[in-house]
Amino acid sequence: MREIAVVAFAQTRHSGEDEGLAEIEMLAPVITEIKERTGLARFGFTCSGSCDYLAGAPFAFVSALDAIGAWPPISESHVEMDAAWALYEAWVKLLHGDIDTALVYGFGKSSQGNLRAILTQQLDPYHLAPLGIDAVSLAALQARAYMERTGAKEDDLRAVAARSRASGRGNPYALHLEEPGEEEYDVAPLRPYDVAPITDGAAAIVLAAGDKARELCERPAWIAGIDHRGEPHAPGVRDLTRSEATRVAGEKAGAAGVEVAELHAQFSHEELILREALGLGDGVTVNPSGGALSANPMMAAGLIRIGEAAARIHDGTASRTLGHASSGPCLQQNLVCVLSGENDG
Repeated sequence: MREIAVVAFAQTRHSGEDEGLAEIEMLAPVITEIKERTGLARFGFTCSGSCDYLAGAPFAFVSALDAIGAWPPISESHVEMDAAWALYEAWVKLLHGDIDTALVYGFGKSSQGNLRAILTQQLDPYHLAPLGIDAVSLAALQARAYMERTGAKEDDLRAVAARSRASGRGNPYALHLEEPGEEEYDVAPLRPYDVAPITDGAAAIVLAAGDKARELCERPAWIAGIDHRGEPHAPGVRDLTRSEATRVAGEKAGAAGVEVAELHAQFSHEELILREALGLGDGVTVNPSGGALSANPMMAAGLIRIGEAAARIHDGTASRTLGHASSGPCLQQNLVCVLSGENDG
């Protein structure tokens, strides 16, 4: 296996409301920052993650290339998913050995549409989507089933939300949300603080291989393992209280022994399910950035989890970390990336 590492990570200061910026205006400063950090003006490969449904136009991601600089022609690809999966594609491309660097980025403006209605389009078009059931209602079904299986209480969910918000207030890029209060249910048993906030934002990561990684970064975050798995599309044919896809992906990626885990939990109960699937004990620091419950820019939040995990390697505060990304209803698709300060991949 070729040595591949995260050598740079940048993100926007996320916003909870539409500030009137087009996607390219939101993305351009992040790309400029990542180029300045690495000293690279061009990359061997570029891959992005976004969602045309957020912009309301087909091939909307093409306009974002103006922020990258697509002339002279570049080698470029795109995934209609969270940019964590764009990172996976770039990692595979680097394994081929014909390039040494790759730029990965993701962006989304959730504020300009009805996100709950948009996410309904991910469902089965014959049986579920026509019902109009939204992501929060499905998550509430999952939360109720999990609580009944494990005996977890609403206070356990509240504790996750409170800790995430507290951590987010120390993160200059996250939304600075108040301590959870006495709020009415959104969809029982979930209250508004159990649900990730509407967020606009973007993020970018640079991957590099071998000696190029060592040249670009003093302490590269080497990808020790990465894997992604999916659950059955229909929520009714799987056990919603467990995340088997995350468990398998974690085992394949080598999740054991991590010190920090950044989990893409968009609902408070999802963190509890993911902790169980990955076998994370009390000694593992979970979501020190605040996680998606403090800022959840669609199509970038999963990539940010990997970037935040890499940042702990870069600054020397951890030697082995984990970044997790999810997509689809009720943790349908899951990606696990384990990073190490030592090149043990």
